[in-house]
Amino acid sequence: MQERKQIGILMGFVMSVSLLAAFFTALFMALSYEMVWGKVLLCTVAGLGTAGGLFIGTVFYLKWLTDRRIQVLTDYLEKNHMGKAGILMPEGEDALSKLQDEIYKTVTMLRQARDEALQAKNHYARNLSNIAHQIKTPITAISLAVQMEQDKPQEQREQIDRQLVRLTHLEEALLLLSRIDAGTLMFQKEKVDVFTLLMMAADNLQELFRQAQVNVSIPELGELYIYADFEWTMEAVMNLFKNCMEHTQRGGCVYCQYEQNPLYTKIRIWDTGEGFRKEDMPHLFERFYRGQNAAGGGIGIGLALAKEIIEGQNGTLRAQNLTEAGACFEICIYRH
Repeated sequence: MQERKQIGILMGFVMSVSLLAAFFTALFMALSYEMVWGKVLLCTVAGLGTAGGLFIGTVFYLKWLTDRRIQVLTDYLEKNHMGKAGILMPEGEDALSKLQDEIYKTVTMLRQARDEALQAKNHYARNLSNIAHQIKTPITAISLAVQMEQDKPQEQREQIDRQLVRLTHLEEALLLLSRIDAGTLMFQKEKVDVFTLLMMAADNLQELFRQAQVNVSIPELGELYIYADFEWTMEAVMNLFKNCMEHTQRGGCVYCQYEQNPLYTKIRIWDTGEGFRKEDMPHLFERFYRGQNAAGGGIGIGLALAKEIIEGQNGTLRAQNLTEAGACFEICIYRH
């Protein structure tokens, strides 16, 4: 309100000065040249024109000042968005000074919150890495102990081996998560054939599919390529395959389909199971989340890893239930 009042006073002052200038201009010209009233009227119009020019010039000057202040604020916000430090210099009290103060306070608070979140993330990544390394030592010791005690029953050794495999997977997953959080996991972009990617991911899980008695259907739809890290993208696809396989009954099938348009390549993977439970849907990609129908040997990290790997390569991953039953994962890898 105070700023608007100041602008109103300034505009009123300019208008008053302009009218006075018009009046005295007309009066001066009439007295100097002893003009008749018709010419006085003409001089008055000329004076009003001069006053109008002064008024319009003042309006444009005020607009220029406002635009300049807005541009200063815009440049400041753009610099902060790009991660560069910016400083707002005070320019006196005007209509935009309060807005400038609020913007500066907000940006400062956001920068502090970002720094605190980054510190927490790095701390979390270090903790994950430490836990993974601490797990590795007992795994190695147990493996050596099992190898030395060959007199144990075969069934007992196999059970220990299965638990060791599970712990090893947990260790590898924790290390991978720590690398993702620390920003040290680098993806190499290369030309990847989609059909080859899917086939190799399925081939790596061939024994698991055989034990589960679940089939895989991957059609060959011609040469479709994406630019991504082959190994890591295959890891993400394998995690999706395993999730579908674990929720498909014996004799069922996991299907794949893929297509391409000028913007992105879409890969769909779905099963013939019962689909996702409604209460699980919001949490599917959360780390260490295990739904009620989760497989017994899982640790609830496969889908989270898949999502982070895909999103780290300019892609998206989402899950949905199919109308005719079954769960479906949809990957979109964007070209740029």
